[in-house]
Amino acid sequence: MVGQSHPTTFLFFTTFLFICGSISAVRLPPRPNSTTTNDLDFIRTSCNATLYPDVCFTSLAGYASAVQDSPARLAKLAIGVSLSQAKSTAAYLSKLSRSAAVTSAARYSGDGHQTASAVIRDCVSNVEDAVDEMRGSLRQLRDMNGRGGVPAARRSVETFRFQMSNVQTWMSAALTDEDTCTDGFEDMDEGGLIKTTVCDRLEEVKRLTSNALALVNTYANNGAP
Repeated sequence: MVGQSHPTTFLFFTTFLFICGSISAVRLPPRPNSTTTNDLDFIRTSCNATLYPDVCFTSLAGYASAVQDSPARLAKLAIGVSLSQAKSTAAYLSKLSRSAAVTSAARYSGDGHQTASAVIRDCVSNVEDAVDEMRGSLRQLRDMNGRGGVPAARRSVETFRFQMSNVQTWMSAALTDEDTCTDGFEDMDEGGLIKTTVCDRLEEVKRLTSNALALVNTYANNGAP
């Protein structure tokens, strides 16, 4: 009995060391100075339309002076923050899927369920798809504001609605891909610390993406020229 506990103890210790060494801060653009009360009020009021207003305000308030009172800039910023977190999570998952800890966990799964390694590989693909979709959303928003597209002042309501529907579709797809990623862990009996840590990181990404989609929807509903 004592000898059989060694693989489990080693697996837990190896997993713990890997996770601690892999968690890194999300790189975001430099935060501008000279934030005013009005700028912060705009962020706070806009975030009240999201499902996670506290997360929304905390993640965006540092950029209030750059956003000012522009729903377009706020939507782009929210997508950018979510994209940055999703990219970081995809890199983390990709590294985790190749780790000795996950490979060891796979060897101890014999009940017919997907192993941690298989679930994480599928999850990497889902999050990478979400990253691509958010990049598409940002490209569309940038084009709408004069970078290779029609300047906002000359854009028709119909064109605006069509372009925003593209952004909404991509952001909705990104959130669906992130949901699919977490769904893959529901039937996974083994995983322990790996499962908990991965799901926590994914929930953070999902909250940011959900908030970004809500702000995109607000801009789509109220920002027509």
